[in-house]
Amino acid sequence: MLRNCLVEQLNNLETLITSNINMKKLSVCMKKIFIEARVKGQNKIPEELISKLPQRVALFSTVQFLNSLDDVKKQLMDAGKKVVVVKGRHAKYCGQILGCSVDKVDGVDCFLYIGDGGFHPIALKLKNEKQVFVYNPFSKKYKELEDEMVDWVKKRIKGARLKFLTSKEIGVLVSVKPGQQFLKSALGLRNKYPDKNFYFLMFDTIDFGSLEDFPFVEMFVNTACPRIIDDADKFRKPLINIEDLS
Repeated sequence: MLRNCLVEQLNNLETLITSNINMKKLSVCMKKIFIEARVKGQNKIPEELISKLPQRVALFSTVQFLNSLDDVKKQLMDAGKKVVVVKGRHAKYCGQILGCSVDKVDGVDCFLYIGDGGFHPIALKLKNEKQVFVYNPFSKKYKELEDEMVDWVKKRIKGARLKFLTSKEIGVLVSVKPGQQFLKSALGLRNKYPDKNFYFLMFDTIDFGSLEDFPFVEMFVNTACPRIIDDADKFRKPLINIEDLS
């Protein structure tokens, strides 16, 4: 009964899409105000860290620490380094890194990430396979990202991909948040893998407990923010980001 209901709702949803109705109408209409939370003050990186960096450095940060990039760039250039600050596909600012748009960067020897947390540095290394250095402005500590951590992530992705290939019933997580709506890509899975049954679960903020309502689903494919993978331990079933399927 639940499966039939899902299929019927999916067919109705596809009718909306093929009728060229704006996807925003699938979301609840409300006014949204985005307020940037930036850390004030200057941040200079240790000279010891600069001495460890190769010659050509790509500089990245989250929006919280963007105010520090100019100072860090000047430090590196004064030390004779060549500094590259690029703008990502969905980023608003140069040097800003977003979890949903980590790209390959050519012409550099390493990356220097200014910020806390491990998701973005790992994403940079996975995409580029170059040295990644991290400086945490809060703790004032730095480190080079270890290959073992990236290898662990690669093994987890490989395991999830194998589970996907051997599974029949797949739940697909689809966000309705602006900038995270990739329903068409999600629906494209049915054409790419016609031997599988896909159940498209739409949400604004994911409720991990509600996924227990779909016991027949063998695993989940995430088409929303890739950082959901950080909470993979909250899923009772395997989880993989859609870009990691290829």
